[in-house]
This record gives sequence, structure tokens and C-alpha cells, in this order.
Amino acid sequence: MSHAPTSRSRRQLLTGTAAVALFDVLRSGTLAPWLLSDVQAQPTTAPAGSRRWQNWSGLQQVTPAHWATPANEAEVQQLMRRTTGEIRPAGSGHSFTALVPTSTTLVSIDRLASVVHIDRKAMTVTAQAGMRIGALARALDAQGLALRNQPDVDVQTLAGAIATGTHGTGAQLPALHDDVVAMRLVRPDGEIVEISADHNPDLMAAARVALGSLGVVTQLTLRVVPAFDLARHVWVQPLDSLLADAPRLAAQHRHFEFYVLPHTGYAAGIRHDVYTGPDRTLPKSADENVLHDLKMLRDWLGRFPKLRRWAAQQAIDPNLTEQAHHRSFRLLSSVRPTRFQETEWHLPRERALTCLKAVVAKLESRNEVFFPLEFRFIRRDTAWLSPFHARDCCSIAVHTAVDETWQYLIDDFTPIFRAHQGRPHWGKLHPLKEVDLAQLYPRWADFQTMRRRFDPQGRLLNAHLRQVFGQA
Repeated sequence: MSHAPTSRSRRQLLTGTAAVALFDVLRSGTLAPWLLSDVQAQPTTAPAGSRRWQNWSGLQQVTPAHWATPANEAEVQQLMRRTTGEIRPAGSGHSFTALVPTSTTLVSIDRLASVVHIDRKAMTVTAQAGMRIGALARALDAQGLALRNQPDVDVQTLAGAIATGTHGTGAQLPALHDDVVAMRLVRPDGEIVEISADHNPDLMAAARVALGSLGVVTQLTLRVVPAFDLARHVWVQPLDSLLADAPRLAAQHRHFEFYVLPHTGYAAGIRHDVYTGPDRTLPKSADENVLHDLKMLRDWLGRFPKLRRWAAQQAIDPNLTEQAHHRSFRLLSSVRPTRFQETEWHLPRERALTCLKAVVAKLESRNEVFFPLEFRFIRRDTAWLSPFHARDCCSIAVHTAVDETWQYLIDDFTPIFRAHQGRPHWGKLHPLKEVDLAQLYPRWADFQTMRRRFDPQGRLLNAHLRQVFGQA
């Protein structure tokens, strides 16, 4: 009789007997005041039939006077022509900033969600703007094709993800918008504009990341590649050691990122490389288990940070790993059942690790934190409002549970990120206004000129975007 070798995975982060025994003792003692908070608490949802819009985290909510759901481009055109006043497009609601809320006219692009055409000679796909990234990835896979890279959440609409500079990870891989070669949008006056990287490159450079401020995008054409498999390897490592290894790992692997596990002294590394083997394995993600364990540490030992770190170091097994081999789109994106608030900034690559150390120190000055901190790599591009414009970047994302305070994400970390020349993610929480942003983007004035030409009355600007673009 043969026995399969035992293997350790990161399904359960805390495994050390000494630390687990300590937790059992603490169960019966005085617990931290945040123990009863539910990490998976859902935001209040609008009642059935309500026309109240809210984003994924529940932070942004609004009841517009008119909620339009056009089924095609012609209906978008008619809507723009017959309405007056403010109008904002809405995608999947995965931005944390107030890009969508308007009390006037909200345009949902959910019904614009089909593949229009695949051009195998040009290796491009044309899809409607409301198609979700994951749905497009599955449709492409059925045709033996794939996106070059994907963000770690795939439920965003194509237009929303591209408008905000949504990205994945990979030192030699740009953000999703860099693969856009053409698009169609409807201006506020109802005119349909066709944009092409070949025929009007300046307009394309403006439109690739435009925050929905040029018009309602109805269709996008993106470069694609032959479908491919990836091999994923996940491991835990002392934080200082992983930081020293990070530049080498980013250079060696197609995709590399890591998560700092606060108040533990550890980080979790994740790397993906092209895989050509015959087998495919896809274990259930351990992300929620890890998050639960980190929250358990916080709940039981949050008021004793030194004991908390000791317990974590006793409990975390550095031999924990996770292996997977599957299609790229199955591994690069994951489900996020636990809701949170988030800030994310993009730093020049040469300054990012120094910035990270300051961010971790500030984060760990707060005993209540437990969410991992995410660190990714992104290649430069040429889009005028891309956070990666003209510089290779690393991104640092800090999160907090949806039912806990989030203001410190702005108050504590904005000064650190700004001191290291950071640019905020357009869809993540940040306090910057036009006077700040104009200093960060070399083509800011050019974009403003283009925006005013497309929308001279400022109909596409809500309160948030009026602050971003400095229009009263």
C-alpha cells in the first residue's frame, strides 16, 4: 500500500502548537473591543426596486434623478442628446473614490456586454464597454486567446477598468489600458467619436485613462495573445528577507507580487510563470483563511503587539506553500468575498521599497490593523493620465475592513506616498485635488485641453471630478 506524501499548504496560516494553545487560553479572557466585528460584513444594500446606486464597498451611494440602461450605442447617443445637466457613466462599482455618484443622470453600461469581433490576423478583440474582464477572458479562452495580463479582480467592466488605470503585476507588463488600440465613445453632445492609436495617437493617449470625462465609452479594441497556462507558487518568508529578494524575483518571473502580513514579521510571495506541462491543478484559494487567521491574531492579541508578533512567528510555518497550474485568467484573478476600503499609490520603482518600509512602520503603529498590504510591479506606458506614465512603477495598496474606520488610510499614508513621488490610483481613496495632480502628470495641461474640447460645459464632471480637474 502506498501513501501520498503529506504536504503543507497555506490553507491555515497559523499552525504552531504553542501559539494555538495560547489562543485557546485567551478565548476565555478579556477580548479586544473589535472582536465581534464581522470581517465579511456587507454594506447596506438598497431595497428591491430601488434606484439607489452604491459601489462595491458601500462607501459611495447615490439616488440619481434618472438611471439609464442603454442597450446599444444608438441609445447612448439619444440619451446624451435629449438630457441636460450632469451625466456620469457607471460600471461595476469597484472604485472606492466618488467617480460615479451624480444626483442627475447615471448611465449604466451593463447591457453593453458582448464580444463584437475577433481579428486573428491583427490579434485583437473588439468588445462592448460594459463587458466584464472575466467574461471577456472566458470568451477569449474559448477561441484559444487571452489577455496579456489581468488585474487581480476581474468583475470590473472593460471601460471602468481602463478609465481608472486598473493593472495587474509584472515588471515587464503594462496596465490593461496599454493594450487598447481603438475605442468608440459618445460625447456629451451626442457625437460618436472613433479613436485609434494609428490615426489619432494623441487622442488615444488621452482616452486610455480618462475617468469617464471625455464621453461614454461604448466599444474597445484590445491586443490579445495566444492562450497560455501559468504555474503559480505561493510561499511565506520573513519580511526583511523577501524585501531583499524582491528586485531579483521581479526580474526573474513573469508575474511577481507580495503581501506584507502586518504585525507578524512575515510576507507572502506570489509568482507566476508560463507553464507548458500537461496537468492542471487549481486548489481553492486560501486568501480568506489567511485573512481570518490574521484577524484572529488581531482580535486576541491586538492590545499586546509584542506578544502578537511572537505568537505569529511561533505559529507561521515557513514551509507553507501553494502550487497551481492552469489557464492564465484562472490564476491571475481571484474572488474577493470580504469587502474592504482601500488606498493604493504608484511609486517610481527605484523608490518603492524605501517607501514600503515607511508605510509598514506606520501601519504597524496601529494595533487594530490586520489586512495584508499588497505590493505589485507595473511597466511604464504613455497614456497621459496613467499613474505609470513615463516611469516603471511599483504599487502599494493598504486596506481596512469595510465595517472599520478608513480615514487613516488617507491621513496616515498620503504624506508618506507624496514624499516618495507617488501617484494615487484613480479608483482608490486619496485626497488630491487639481493643484496637486497637475504637478504629477507631465501631460496634465494637454489632457485638460482635450477634456474641455470634448465636454466644454463640464456635463461629465460630478463633484469629485470637479475637484480633480479644478472646475468650479
